[in-house]
Amino acid sequence: MSETTNETLQYRFDGPEDAPILVLGPSLGTSWHMWDRQIPELTPHWRVFRYDLPGHGGAPAHPATAIGDLSDRLLATLDGLGVQRFGYAGCSIGGAIGADLALRHPHRVASLALVAASPRFGSADEFRQRGVVVRTNGLEPMARTAPERWFTPGFAAAQSAIVDWAVQMVRTTDPGCYIAACEALAAFDIRGELGRITAPTLVLVGAEDRVTGPGDARVLVAGIPDARLALVPGASHLAPVEQPGAVTDLLLTHFSAAWQDTLAAIPVPPSTPQLSAPVLPVAEITAAAPQPQPGTDGRPDPYEPGLKVRREVLGDAHVDGALDAADDFTEDFQELVTRYAWGEVWTREGLDRRTRSCVTLTALVASGRLESLAAHVRAALRNGLTPTEIKEVLMQTAVYCGVPAAGAAFSVAQTVIQEETRPRP
Repeated sequence: MSETTNETLQYRFDGPEDAPILVLGPSLGTSWHMWDRQIPELTPHWRVFRYDLPGHGGAPAHPATAIGDLSDRLLATLDGLGVQRFGYAGCSIGGAIGADLALRHPHRVASLALVAASPRFGSADEFRQRGVVVRTNGLEPMARTAPERWFTPGFAAAQSAIVDWAVQMVRTTDPGCYIAACEALAAFDIRGELGRITAPTLVLVGAEDRVTGPGDARVLVAGIPDARLALVPGASHLAPVEQPGAVTDLLLTHFSAAWQDTLAAIPVPPSTPQLSAPVLPVAEITAAAPQPQPGTDGRPDPYEPGLKVRREVLGDAHVDGALDAADDFTEDFQELVTRYAWGEVWTREGLDRRTRSCVTLTALVASGRLESLAAHVRAALRNGLTPTEIKEVLMQTAVYCGVPAAGAAFSVAQTVIQEETRPRP
C-alpha cells in the first residue's frame, strides 16, 4: 500500500521482491481489484505493481484531465520506488496510459499489453457529455449502467455478486476525478502515432466488447509494428474479470516471450503456457499526422488551435455541421470564426473556460441572439458550469438585460439542460 500526493498514485505490490516488475493499469470507474483474478498466476513469475486512478478505490481525489498527466504520475511513483524498466498491461484508460508511456518513454516499457483499448475512445462529445451527466446527477447513472457496459448479459445474470461489486466500485469513485478522466479520454487520440510504439505489444479484446470492441483492437494492431491480436470469446469490456483464465494465459505467454527478447538478463518463467485464444501477427505502420504550418507573419497560425478549442467547447457534431454546411459563400466566414473567435480569443489564458461561458451567455442574452444560445448553453455545461450556475447567470441577465430577454433565454436553456443532463440508456 502507499501514500499518494497530487504527483503520485496509490499503489500496491504483490509477488517476490527480486522478480521483474509487471504494472497493471485499471479501467475507468474500477480499482486495482479488477486484476485480482490474475494475481495468483502472475505473482510466481513477476512482482506485480497495481495502481488506482485518482479518486478511485479510495485513492485521494487529485483530478487529472490528461492521459499524459496520469502517465507522468505513474512514472513519478515508479521513480520513487526505484523501478526503471517494466512490463505494462492496462485495461481501457489503463491501456491509454500504457500507450502514452510507450510513446513518450519507450526505454521504460519492456513489453506492452493493451486490453479493451483504443487509439481514440469513441468521440470527444460522448465523454464530455458523460461528464455533464455526472456533474449534474452524480455517479449513480454510471453505476447503474456499468454492468451492461462491462459484462456480457449471461455473465451479468449469473454473477450477481460480481455485478454488485462493479456497481459499488463506480458509486465510491470521486465524481470530480471521474469527470476529469472523461476529459482525458475525450482528448486522447494517438491514431497518427501508433507506428512509433516499439515495445512488443499484445492487443487483447473481448469478442463481445461493445465499448472498445474488436474494430478498435484491429486499428491498434494495424498501426503498431508487429503487434499481436488476441480475441477472447465470451468476454465484454472487463475481460480480465469475465474470462480470467484466458486473459491470464495470454498475459503469461506474451510477457514471458517479450522478456526473453528484450530483457535477456532478467529471469522468465521456465515454461510457456498455451494460448486460450488465437493470436495473429499484423504489422502495418500508419502515416504521421501532418504538422500545422506557421502563419505568414511568423506567428503560429491560430486556425488549428482554434479548431481544437471550438470542437472541445461546442462539440464535434456542432462544428462538423457548421463546416459541412459551408459553401463558397460562407466558408471564409467559418474560417474567420475559427481562426479569430476561437484561435485568438478563446485560447487566451486570462480567463478560464467557465468564465468565458458566463460572459458569452450574458452577451447572447443581451444582444437577443437566441439562435446561438442553445449551442453555448451546451458549451457551458461541457466547460464545467452546473445547471444551477447557468440559472444564476440568467437571473443576473434579467436584472441587467431585461426580464423578457431573460425569460426567452430561460426557455431555451431549460430545454438544452434537460436534454444534456438526461442519462443515456
